[in-house]
Amino acid sequence: MNVYDFDGTLYSGDSTFDFMRWLMKRYPKVLARLPYIAKQFARYRMKKQTKTVFKEKLYRVFTLVPDMESEVALFWESHLEKLKNYYQTTKKADDMVISASAEFLILPACETLGIQRVLGSVVDMKTGKYTGVNCHGEEKIRRLREVTQEKIDEFYSDSHADDPLAGIAEKAWMVKGEKLVKWPFRK
Repeated sequence: MNVYDFDGTLYSGDSTFDFMRWLMKRYPKVLARLPYIAKQFARYRMKKQTKTVFKEKLYRVFTLVPDMESEVALFWESHLEKLKNYYQTTKKADDMVISASAEFLILPACETLGIQRVLGSVVDMKTGKYTGVNCHGEEKIRRLREVTQEKIDEFYSDSHADDPLAGIAEKAWMVKGEKLVKWPFRK
């Protein structure tokens, strides 16, 4: 089984950031929440709240959007071009994506790629509320082991935040644009 991170790995950029910008352009009420979002981000950076709490506050803007399912579909119509081409050369039938992004957001893109197994942060698309915690770092391993004990043949990510998953894979690759390099483990 190959396992992939999503943002920066299969998708060029950060899908959550791009989706939030998409919503701000389409719904001025969301844009008006920008000062609040900036304040919450500062609180997170100062370690006054967890990443999960910050993201849940960020995602409160979902309550301002009348039909999130339609917005997600429209977003991907214009953003599928940001999926990376290298995936076509590494693709396997049993691939899995494990991401900190909201599952509901990345699932349509993963389905387009033919990836059926997707683990991400479980977020209610209508309220922005989390079930559990942000799927990041060691949490990715915990979530993986909840669904399978399969070994990871190859792991792909663009970030050292994924060192834990890279460490349990047979081979690990750092993704830099469309280029793959052997994982540079930190000492």
